[in-house]
Amino acid sequence: MRSLSLMHEPARRAICAILLLSLGVNWALAASCSKPLYLTFDAGHMDAAPLVAEVLKRQQVQVTFFASNEATREGGGALSNHWAPWWKERAAEGHEFASNTYDQVVWRADERSVEPRFRVQPMVGAFAHREFTWDAKKYCAQVAYANERLEDFTGKKALPLFRAPQGKTSRKLLAATQACGFAHVGWSAAGLLGDELPSERFSNEALLKKSLRDIRSGDILMAHLGVWTRKDAWAPAVLEPLIVGLKERGFCFETLRQHPAYRDWIAQSEHLPAKP
Repeated sequence: MRSLSLMHEPARRAICAILLLSLGVNWALAASCSKPLYLTFDAGHMDAAPLVAEVLKRQQVQVTFFASNEATREGGGALSNHWAPWWKERAAEGHEFASNTYDQVVWRADERSVEPRFRVQPMVGAFAHREFTWDAKKYCAQVAYANERLEDFTGKKALPLFRAPQGKTSRKLLAATQACGFAHVGWSAAGLLGDELPSERFSNEALLKKSLRDIRSGDILMAHLGVWTRKDAWAPAVLEPLIVGLKERGFCFETLRQHPAYRDWIAQSEHLPAKP
C-alpha cells in the first residue's frame, strides 16, 4: 500500500475517514458490551430447540451449548444423527459448544485411592442409572466424546470446557478433568433460570421477574432445550421477554469464549499440538 503522505489529498482524507470510522465502530462495539452476560443451554429433551434457535437468531444473541446424548421426545439422543443438522445450523450462526458428558454422567463421590477414582452414575445410555467406579481417564473420555460428536456435526471445534451434570463435582474431579484438558463451567446463583423447577410452585411469570431483578453483569445463565419434569414449558413464555428485558437494562450477551475466566484457557488450548 502507498504511504498516506504520498497520496493525493482527497484519497488521503477518504482513507483516514474509513480508518476513523472503523475505529469508531470497534470502540462502539466494545463499549456496548460493558455489562456482559453469558447465556448457556444444556440439551434436555430438545422440544424447545427450534424455538430457542428462532429467538436467538431474532434477538442476535450468541450462546454456548453444553450437550450430552440425553434422550429426546423424537427418539434417540440429542447427539444422535437426527439432530446433526440442528447443531450444524447453530455453528453457522456463531454459537459455541462444549460437553455435558456424553452419557450425562453424574459424579456421586470420590473413592479413597492413590490415583483419582470416582463413583459415578450415567443418566442415559445402555448403563443408565447404574453406579460405577471410574478412573480419571474413563471420565475424561466421556467428556471428550460429547465434544467429538459436536465437532463431527458442526465442523467446528468445541470449546475445551465441560459442565458436570447436575453441577455435581469435587476438587479431585475438577483437577483430573483439567489435567486432561477441560475446564469446568457452572453457573451463577442468579443465573439458574429455573426452567427445571416444578411449574406448580414456580410460575413462568415469577421466574421471569426474579431473573430480571437478580441477574448481574458477568453472570453465567443456564437453561435447557427442554425439561421432562416441567409441565408449563419455560422457553416459550420466558426466553424472549428475558432477553429483551435484560437488553433494556443495558446488558449484552457473549459466549464463554469471551469470558474472562476461560478465554485464556481456550486460547492456550487451541494452540497446543493435537494429542496422538
